[in-house]
Amino acid sequence: MPGRVVPVGGPLNDSVQVRSADGGEAVGSGAADGSAEVLVSVADAEQVARLRLPAPVWDFIAGGSGAELTARANLAAFDDIYLVPRVMRGARACDPAAMLIGCEAALPVAVAPIAYQRMIHPDGEVALAAACAKARVPYTIAMLSSMTLEEIAQAGGCLWLQLYWLRDRGVVTELVRRAEAVGCRALVLTVDVPELGRRLRDLRNAFTVPDGVYPANLTHRDLGGGTGPAGPTAPGQSAVASHTAALFDPSLSWSDVAWLAGQTSVPLVLKGILDADDARHAADLGVAGIVVSNHGGRQLDGAVPSITALPWIVDAVAGRCEVFLDSGVRSGLDVLKAVALGANGVMLGRPALWGLALGGAAGAGSILALLTEELRQAMTLAGCPDLSAARALRAMQRLGLLGGPAAT
Repeated sequence: MPGRVVPVGGPLNDSVQVRSADGGEAVGSGAADGSAEVLVSVADAEQVARLRLPAPVWDFIAGGSGAELTARANLAAFDDIYLVPRVMRGARACDPAAMLIGCEAALPVAVAPIAYQRMIHPDGEVALAAACAKARVPYTIAMLSSMTLEEIAQAGGCLWLQLYWLRDRGVVTELVRRAEAVGCRALVLTVDVPELGRRLRDLRNAFTVPDGVYPANLTHRDLGGGTGPAGPTAPGQSAVASHTAALFDPSLSWSDVAWLAGQTSVPLVLKGILDADDARHAADLGVAGIVVSNHGGRQLDGAVPSITALPWIVDAVAGRCEVFLDSGVRSGLDVLKAVALGANGVMLGRPALWGLALGGAAGAGSILALLTEELRQAMTLAGCPDLSAARALRAMQRLGLLGGPAAT
């Protein structure tokens, strides 16, 4: 595991260091009664992580926007999907390996871009990237990561860089050049944040990131002379919302996407698409991939669950680009459901942070190992020796056929 890296901004707030790393690197240790926690599913990690983190930090990663209707609907929509397993396929083992935007992955999963991971564990993004490299799944570096992309790249593995559309195109271009220099295999442009969704938990908490955590990929000049979403915040306000409002350009358009694609040969992926017409437009522009996402229920509250939108996005692009599912993935079975509905892969968000909170790289690795085992068994029980067979499964939503080949 990499050693602890403390950026120039200084050490983390003591309460974050102690609570997020409590129990050392023993994954799942430190139950209230002194016994060791035994994690037998990815979902088990959620409550353990919640107890490890300060309440405002937990609310920041767990919360959605508004009444959190979409955040809850993402999970419920997965629960409403049922697969029709096949039998007697003659396979002795299953192989979940996938090719994701040119990256050979051990399973059809990439870790989603998530800001400020040093709030969760002192080793932050380097630890999670190292866990991904070991598990052989792509890791998406967030533009607002709390460690530089050069530091994160030292972990190795397949790396993608996520971008927001900034008011200063020069900063965007500079980030693209840095991504090229460290060998990032894709650029992931988030397109669903003209402004930050109204996240009530953060407003009630007057949320600000802990001392020593800041957007390490942006310079003092990039931040308009500020230091990012830190420092005191007035009641009813969020420092993260104020910070992003100053940085992000809400006027992002298709011409901007075309401009960005023309600046680099690195494949471009658009994250945050839910409408079929938008998906067709993206494919017409020649993007390498689309991430069907509602931002984990953190943007428009009341937006359609991502897994519900997935089939019509798959139909709209008709194989012209790769399609990923983001928002609501909590198990290997969820991964299989997304693949059965046509996804090339999924993005894993909050569960990766739960693992990070449990013990840095080791904790994140344990979550990825559990996810791999859950997917392996789900594929075996569904009669799928590989992902091609998984894509041929029939998927039902209560009484309706959702995907898969027509019944014969």
